[in-house]
Amino acid sequence: MSITGAGADQTVAATTITEYHPATRFAGGDVRAVLAALRSDWIKASTVRGNRAILLLALVGGLLVSWAVAMFVTDEVLVVSEVGFYWTSVTSMLAAIGGVLLFGSEVQYGTLAAAVAARPARWIIALSKTLTAAALGLAVGAVGLAAGFGGAALAGLDMGETSALPATLAWALLFTTLSAVLGLGIGMIVRQSTAAIGGLLVWGFVLENLFNLFLPVEVARFLPFFAGNKLLAYNNDFDTPAAIAAALTRPESALVFAGYTAVALIVGSVLLYRRDTD
Repeated sequence: MSITGAGADQTVAATTITEYHPATRFAGGDVRAVLAALRSDWIKASTVRGNRAILLLALVGGLLVSWAVAMFVTDEVLVVSEVGFYWTSVTSMLAAIGGVLLFGSEVQYGTLAAAVAARPARWIIALSKTLTAAALGLAVGAVGLAAGFGGAALAGLDMGETSALPATLAWALLFTTLSAVLGLGIGMIVRQSTAAIGGLLVWGFVLENLFNLFLPVEVARFLPFFAGNKLLAYNNDFDTPAAIAAALTRPESALVFAGYTAVALIVGSVLLYRRDTD
């Protein structure tokens, strides 16, 4: 039996399948999303009181420490081009703490869920926070270096050899920049600011110095902050002559420290995808 008239038209209309057009992602949209995420993260980073305290400590601590070293260490000849870097080891740890807070504060204050809801593509969040951490580490490093050199100069030290100074400044800023990104990766893994910061401080200032004393120098030179400190212009007081002789070059030390940073960031990014936001 054939169907004619209005009933046939209704049947045809009911069985018509609308053609599906999948959504297309454009590179321009991704770029705009990253820029928006960067703007959001930078606003958060600049308004967190902890980051302001880190910058203030980098400035005041650098001035006081370099001035005190120049004034009270009298058993060796000191120059500005060396003393100016003494504070950078601490500055790198301050940068790492700032990196931890970039992610830890999101978890602590419950804003991570909103950020993920606004940008379901979590790689955008990871990339944005990585770039923000790098900028923060660079800023903290620059403030700490300016304070370190300023304090040594105020104490009246001679400038010393300056031919290698621009290169050493660049290495020092790379150290603090990578430190902040390392802190971000650790914060993404641990997701608890207090635990992550405590672990960083204990590792960097206690455990590595102990390992440096008891491990073979061929192994100790691959410790993360031991390698990072080799980017600066002076030797650690805990270094033995054998350790100094076996030390890696600056590019090699940078690769070691960057390797730790990359591993922490990759693991943290994977966990960002696999964990709930709460």
